[in-house]
Amino acid sequence: MTRDELKAAASKVPAVTLGFWIIKILATTLGETGGDSVTMSWLGETTADAPHSWVSGYLIGTALFGALLIVLACAQIRARVFKAWLYWATIIASTTAGTTLADFATRSLGIGYSGGSLLLLTCVLLSLLAWYRKLGTIAADTVTSPEAETFYWVTITFSQTLGTALGDWLANGSLGYPGSALVFGTALAVLAGLYFWTPISRVFLFWAAFIVTRPLGATVGDFLDKPVAKGGLEFSRPLASAVLAMAIVLLILGVRQRAGRHPDS
Repeated sequence: MTRDELKAAASKVPAVTLGFWIIKILATTLGETGGDSVTMSWLGETTADAPHSWVSGYLIGTALFGALLIVLACAQIRARVFKAWLYWATIIASTTAGTTLADFATRSLGIGYSGGSLLLLTCVLLSLLAWYRKLGTIAADTVTSPEAETFYWVTITFSQTLGTALGDWLANGSLGYPGSALVFGTALAVLAGLYFWTPISRVFLFWAAFIVTRPLGATVGDFLDKPVAKGGLEFSRPLASAVLAMAIVLLILGVRQRAGRHPDS
């Protein structure tokens, strides 16, 4: 077995392919509709008598999804080989926890979308900095040890939360949900162009794209389930979540999932 094959065998994160990005976008959209299903539809955060304090449905939802994320992340770190179902379940848990945590920070704590986005961007950058200072690299192809994987999942969770705040910030301005989705979709296309046609660091482009897919999914998810009066389609949140989950399941079954060598330069 070659050195690259040994590295891929040790990796527990999937190869970055077109299928990876499609599933990632669907997972982030599911995180938005799934999180909103719990905090807004079931815990009543959008009702007239919703509590206007930090003890809210957003906090309860964050605790529930945060606990699930910790369990799945620990299982992912303890696993000896790449397991597609476990990896994507952990991604979905992180993006759903990110949705409820961002809503808690921007709404229940009252720091607003700009304050929440700035705070979460700082968390992402500090996580990457700590990762780099400890291990000397933040390349995804180095996620082959429990320590590296811990940094990986912490960074991912912060990036998912940041993406929710960014998506809400832009969508609640003049662009609305479709316009915001177009902006983030265009940004993702630009990053893809930079990957194929420039020598810009693949590590930078990977994390930039990973972050951008989250607000893209958030704005698409909000467009699906928000009221028509607010620019959405007002689909049932649980139904939209179920359809998205089924699409992810079919893609995992239909698209080859393998541990892969990620860009490391």
